[in-house]
Amino acid sequence: MPLSVATWNVNSLRVRLEHVRQWTAENPAVDVLCLQETKVEDGKFPHDALAAAGWEYRAIWGQKTYNGVAILSKKPISDVAIGLGDDVDDPQARIIAGRIDGVRIYCCYIPNGNEVGSPKFRYKLKWLRRLRATLDRCETAEDAVLVCGDFNIAPDKQDTHDPWEAENGILFHPLEHKALSKVTAWGLRDALRELEPESQRFSWWDYRFSGFKRNIGFRIDHIWITDPLVQRLTEVQTHRDVRGWEQPSDHVPVVATFGD
Repeated sequence: MPLSVATWNVNSLRVRLEHVRQWTAENPAVDVLCLQETKVEDGKFPHDALAAAGWEYRAIWGQKTYNGVAILSKKPISDVAIGLGDDVDDPQARIIAGRIDGVRIYCCYIPNGNEVGSPKFRYKLKWLRRLRATLDRCETAEDAVLVCGDFNIAPDKQDTHDPWEAENGILFHPLEHKALSKVTAWGLRDALRELEPESQRFSWWDYRFSGFKRNIGFRIDHIWITDPLVQRLTEVQTHRDVRGWEQPSDHVPVVATFGD
């Protein structure tokens, strides 16, 4: 079956709910919408509004003020898993997984890291090691697996507005690249780069310094897929126009489409 999967860090679902509804109406072919930074507790999640917008199935893990992830789908979601499933006591709501049309989908909000060398930076690197361990334990790369979300890492030079300025800083640090490479070495390939090896498509622009107007951006929102999905991949879109909406998130939706 054809499948279209989107990822979007909405930076507060309650603030951006009308944007989600508008974007949904303008993109009716999208079957699955993975959200990050929902910043809403499960008991206050806007189920009715999203169901009315067409998202009949919803898997959520929320958190007050911070973090929060959700998978919205027009198709049934099964085998929902919350968290990384290891023995680490970690209350941060950063990952949720479900199975839709035979595809195992992980919606991730990787820690930002705050400052290189800080405790939050070490937490980011450790979190990525835990993600790799979860894939090792729970999945196989021979199956259709999709890992998407806000990774807070720009993998390559063309994924930054200025690689020399960005080098060794948050989002573009060698230790982040090394940690991400260990995750993707499990058997994941960058959906956009499968189709466009050299393009420059940012997905995040800082609110400060007129970042969007000056196109000071990074590509940190990704869709990583296993080989069975690479064979079905037909298109990857970055919805840059959404960043120009009134009171936007600092991220924009990224959509991957798969054929039969």
